[in-house]
Amino acid sequence: MDLKELFFISLGTAVIVYFGGKLLLFSRMLFPKICFPVSKSFFTSMGEWAVVTGASEGIGRAYAFAMAEQGLNVVLMSRTKVKLDQVAKEINDTTGKKVKVIVTDFVTENVFSDIENQLKDLNIGVLVNNVGMLPSMIPCKFLETAELDQTILKVINCNVKTVAKMCKIVLPRMENRRKGVIVNVSSGTASLPFPMYTLYAATKVFVERFSQGLQAEYKSKGIIIQAVAPFGVSTRMTAYQETNMVTLTPEDFVKSSLQYIRAGDKTHGSICHIVMGWLLQIIPLKILYAEPLLYSLQDYVKKKVAQRECSF
Repeated sequence: MDLKELFFISLGTAVIVYFGGKLLLFSRMLFPKICFPVSKSFFTSMGEWAVVTGASEGIGRAYAFAMAEQGLNVVLMSRTKVKLDQVAKEINDTTGKKVKVIVTDFVTENVFSDIENQLKDLNIGVLVNNVGMLPSMIPCKFLETAELDQTILKVINCNVKTVAKMCKIVLPRMENRRKGVIVNVSSGTASLPFPMYTLYAATKVFVERFSQGLQAEYKSKGIIIQAVAPFGVSTRMTAYQETNMVTLTPEDFVKSSLQYIRAGDKTHGSICHIVMGWLLQIIPLKILYAEPLLYSLQDYVKKKVAQRECSF
């Protein structure tokens, strides 16, 4: 066997091993209950309280209910007191768990000292950083965003600063107890540079990299830190799209995502979204970035938003 033949055999073997490993890892995602088992007492073993930001509706509300159903008391955080009080009553009536409401607007400055004071006496086992905002309901180019300077500040405060600050508040006591769970909600748009959602997608890339870096730092302390990056979930942010096998209800998505809590530092949260993430990686960017496709997306969202507004 000459050197050239040996090289190609070795290359072929390496490719088979590489893609075989990828296939094996992917196949584990099909069976989360078997591959990443979570005991009934898993979440309560982390602490007495779960803290959920952006908890008044959508994915945040679903996480709050899920944590209460798992046996934790819940701190609900958002800017709308009426909605938070309603969710708190529903959780208490349904599960009997204690609920604490903290009204705060994460787009503003200097809110975290008060939050830290209100959380300091709680044994927090789970933090869900869910709160987030779009620069615009209608996807558009960066310079077309209304009130761009203000919007940049608000989006970064809400989507980036809040994640880092809430982790700073909660992590020290988790580290001392050597246990805890932090779920940082990212977005499928962070899978690749995403025109028309450029600022939003970029902030969600931060959420993923920040989460992955923290997990590397604190995994040895017994703390799970995971970025969850959903694609289609029917919420106000997505103009309440009709649900199907790809677009899930917040409740179905959260139920699925919690099955992957031990699956690593990033997950798309459901098998259909995992497949979508994989497909996005193999579609040529030239196709995804074609202007007709981008403007079709813009028109589609405009219609969906208009339909939602007409229905209210």
